[in-house]
Amino acid sequence: MATKKGRQTVFTSKPISVSAWALSGGKKEGDGPLGKGFDYIYKDSLLGQESWEKGESIMIRNTLDTLLKKSSLLPSDIELIFSGDLMNQCTSATYGIRSFDIPSYGIYGACSNIGEAVSLCAMAIESGGFSRCCALTSSHFCTAERQFRYPLEYGGVKTTTAQWTVTAASALLIENKDQPPFIRAFSTGTITDMGIKDITNMGAAMAPDEEVHTP
Repeated sequence: MATKKGRQTVFTSKPISVSAWALSGGKKEGDGPLGKGFDYIYKDSLLGQESWEKGESIMIRNTLDTLLKKSSLLPSDIELIFSGDLMNQCTSATYGIRSFDIPSYGIYGACSNIGEAVSLCAMAIESGGFSRCCALTSSHFCTAERQFRYPLEYGGVKTTTAQWTVTAASALLIENKDQPPFIRAFSTGTITDMGIKDITNMGAAMAPDEEVHTP
């Protein structure tokens, strides 16, 4: 049985393994220092589609398909998916995985999506109700700009503190399996207002200075 330490941290009681993974990204990501770690790099940000949103759905679909092939599994072998992206209604993830016919939950934690999905997979397996789950997430610079800032067609000039949202999708296979790396514990955060007023400075929201905390 899992043990809790404090209000937020849970230590797992059984071996929960990240047994396989797949990762795809855009051209900028492929050109970066982590480029060799991707299974596939897309040179075309539209991925051959008529919109960036449709392209992101293709990216997340192909990433899940890559994970299944690397694991020699069928979609029916996955018991549960926790998936999300940065769009309203988790649109990219929803359309990306619908053809697999796998039971799924949509999550929306923005940049914390993958960590949230892994924690939920671990909880599902720890409960004894599931033995093999998938954590899946994606983002796309062009869709995120339209969602959170200004559409690229607007031609707005970025501020010096503006961040560049990654174009990538990741899939992790989480299993009750005695194979490292393991998920030994996970912690759930709380909602905290850090007093940040600049809506364009998402970096400050994700890595804030404690001195700006507003109770």
